[in-house]
Amino acid sequence: MSETRVHLSKTEPAAYQALDAFSKTVGQICAANGIDERLKELVMIHCSQLNGCAYCARIHVDRAVAAGVDIDTLTQIPTWRESGVFSERERAALELAEAFTFIAEDGISDEVYDQVGSVFTEKEYAALSWACVSINAFNRIVIAGRYPVPVRAPQAQA
Repeated sequence: MSETRVHLSKTEPAAYQALDAFSKTVGQICAANGIDERLKELVMIHCSQLNGCAYCARIHVDRAVAAGVDIDTLTQIPTWRESGVFSERERAALELAEAFTFIAEDGISDEVYDQVGSVFTEKEYAALSWACVSINAFNRIVIAGRYPVPVRAPQAQA
């Protein structure tokens, strides 16, 4: 099994730079349409977890912590349906994240569309949808290229 893979961002940087620019535009759309960093990062983490993308999960966990998400909330993302720590907006966003990540299975069902649409405005729904599209694209690039997730040095306890 080959551990070395084509690194798409290095082999065709123009395409990767376009995706990166798209991602930045999506971030601006989210901010302009009422999707705060906390909510956006919960979606990014959940999509990355569902896709098995440790590299992107690491990046977005760091960003979520910077946005004020606590450890208890982070650890409950995979079990959000059973958890009481998520707001109605967060639950709807996590539901949408799952629908976009597994879109080949059921598309965006009427049930999910109606449920999420009852919580978010059209602009918020669109912003979250683009966020899901963006992170799912990055997940595929990173997973296909087997980007390594470096081990972190242990942090000193206070």
